[in-house]
Amino acid sequence: MIAADILSKVKFDEKGLVPCVVQDYYSKQVLMLAYMNEESLKATLEKGVTCLYSRSRKTLWTKGETSGNFQHVVEMRLDCDGDSLVAEVIKDGPACHTGNESCFYRTLFVGKDMKPFSIEGLYELIKGRKTSPKEGSYTTYLFNKGIDKILKKVGEESTEVIIEGKAGNKEAAIYELADLYYHAMVMMVEMGIEPKDVFKELAARHVLDTKIKQGG
Repeated sequence: MIAADILSKVKFDEKGLVPCVVQDYYSKQVLMLAYMNEESLKATLEKGVTCLYSRSRKTLWTKGETSGNFQHVVEMRLDCDGDSLVAEVIKDGPACHTGNESCFYRTLFVGKDMKPFSIEGLYELIKGRKTSPKEGSYTTYLFNKGIDKILKKVGEESTEVIIEGKAGNKEAAIYELADLYYHAMVMMVEMGIEPKDVFKELAARHVLDTKIKQGG
């Protein structure tokens, strides 16, 4: 049972609703903005999956009940005013009904001096060079050469990182680390490993490390 004092901390609006930003636990990508009322919030906390309130249908709905793309809640946070929520979740599939990972997939504006970057975006770009080869692309060249060439490059870049790290050359180390990141992601695409797989492993280690520290 959910303690009444937990629900009492949330300030619902005049319609009895509170906005909830749903965020991917591993990548921190914003997946969707939805609403909850007291009943759906209580159900979410008790069942551990996002239960939302549909303003159009005026009814509760559990994300994934028809698509199978459930969102398992890892953590929920309340903002400083107590009138909005953030739910970090591990999702079973795309959050958007269109099939996109996030509902926020349409770019409206990008500042002229800004260059949006994300690990997921880089991964998809590299993946595209494999599924849709591009003449003159270095990435396509690596895929054409195969896993041995890719692994050789990962090894070479690892060595460069070690050399610059040992020499204490910060800027050079950053440059070589970027090369290593890139070639490691080429290897990931070749092996069918996705960023979320690595994030999941890191998260599991973080939880384990926390438990060890708490245990003394």
